[in-house]
Amino acid sequence: MSGAVTAGLVVLAVVVAGAQYLGSQRGFPGPGTVSVAAHIAAAIGAIVIQHFADHRRRAVSVIGSLLVFLVAGILLWTQWWG
Repeated sequence: MSGAVTAGLVVLAVVVAGAQYLGSQRGFPGPGTVSVAAHIAAAIGAIVIQHFADHRRRAVSVIGSLLVFLVAGILLWTQWWG
């Protein structure tokens, strides 16, 4: 499941970056530089953590998977619900 969450974070980062680009091209405010940077950082962090979790066994893999959920939760809390 953490792989699906990681993929979702990547898609979300692309969508937010695209909205920022379109906003700047068409003269309306986009999500903002901080939001785009947060989404990209979360996506990259989740990819690295997921890669680590995929190549380890047992408890280390579970902790890595849980960290992916934590990164996604922090991103959603700070950028979407906060």
